[in-house]
Amino acid sequence: MRSPLRSWRSLSKPQRTELYLRWSLYLMALLLLIAVLTSSGLALKQADGDPALMPVVRVSLLLALALTLVLLRTYRVAIDHYLRRPTGHTRWIAVSVCLAVAGCWTVLLLGPKADPANPSDIPFTLYVAGDLLLSTFGPVCVGLRPKPAALTGLGMLLAVTPAVLLAGVGVGATAGFLVGQGLFTAFIGSSCRGFAWLCAVVWELDAAREAQSRLAVAEERLRFSRDLHDVMGRNLTTIALKSELAVQLARRGRPEAAEQMAEVQKIAQESQREVRDVVRGYRTADLHAEAIGARAVLRAADVACEIDLGAEADRLPPPVQSVFGWVIREATTNVLRHSEAARCLIRLRQEDGRAVLELENDGVPAVPLPSQGAGTGLRGLRERLAAHDGELTVPAAEAGTFRMLATVPL
Repeated sequence: MRSPLRSWRSLSKPQRTELYLRWSLYLMALLLLIAVLTSSGLALKQADGDPALMPVVRVSLLLALALTLVLLRTYRVAIDHYLRRPTGHTRWIAVSVCLAVAGCWTVLLLGPKADPANPSDIPFTLYVAGDLLLSTFGPVCVGLRPKPAALTGLGMLLAVTPAVLLAGVGVGATAGFLVGQGLFTAFIGSSCRGFAWLCAVVWELDAAREAQSRLAVAEERLRFSRDLHDVMGRNLTTIALKSELAVQLARRGRPEAAEQMAEVQKIAQESQREVRDVVRGYRTADLHAEAIGARAVLRAADVACEIDLGAEADRLPPPVQSVFGWVIREATTNVLRHSEAARCLIRLRQEDGRAVLELENDGVPAVPLPSQGAGTGLRGLRERLAAHDGELTVPAAEAGTFRMLATVPL
């Protein structure tokens, strides 16, 4: 069984944010028990432990416990609905609203009545009813749109008003209770909806980041297909036309057919050479271009990227520059896919007759993310470096940091 800290580290940033915001709302539901306990305790203290209050205190605590359990489930399905996940949120919202209203009527009718001669003497059951209504309106605002949520909150207040009057509370005190309750209810509801909105924004940003990565891949494929079309389109059209002309000339017995086919052969050979040039350019990684591209991509992902190639980069042989360009490209991909980095360092130096490319980033989870698999990127880099008598090493680094060294002898 994994420890809570290990489980937390295995989550991505959006998952951590959602878990934090969910439990923030769950704690708001648990506060209902604390509020009812506080109101009941103060009432018993003021009444010097009057036994007549014990039945309504027990009923209030049982109602608060039952509503808390229902609200925990309601918050869960309401958040799922806000995040556009399939759930039966309306059923749980209806249950929690009905339970809250029924609980308000129960405690107000069972509890002590207000003293008409002392308008400032408000029964503690009125505070309990207010706590029940406040706690219930949170998931209502999360699971319903603003207008239906506002109408539901207004309906809850109107449904409880007769019970408040039957409890002996004066008309003026009842009006004050409704106004104050409405203001606090609106504040609680907007706060809860704000938590859900923040969670949805985090997931949308994460989806946008993934879409940006897929778009970059699609753009690269489009560039390659465009280059290939530009190279082969004209040549293939010429080959088709000259082949058709050669067929017509051959049918007529004209000697020019052989000349046309010779030109077709020449164009085909030229096309092969141009395709090889396109593929070679696509498969070649320029060191400076890859460094600039890595900085742009990482900064777009909100990763501070520091690159120090120095003057040694231009003095390196072209094959070494190319293989280092591949290292930077693969390292940038790994930073985006397998870490939650905030900082990345790329440094090139020479020591002991060897060119050393150092790459370092933070944000490495202690437990690999679920999206991390047994990739072949580092294996491919080792094979490329081995072709130049180089090597790729991953020395030990600080916790949460990944460090990689690519070395090639000069």
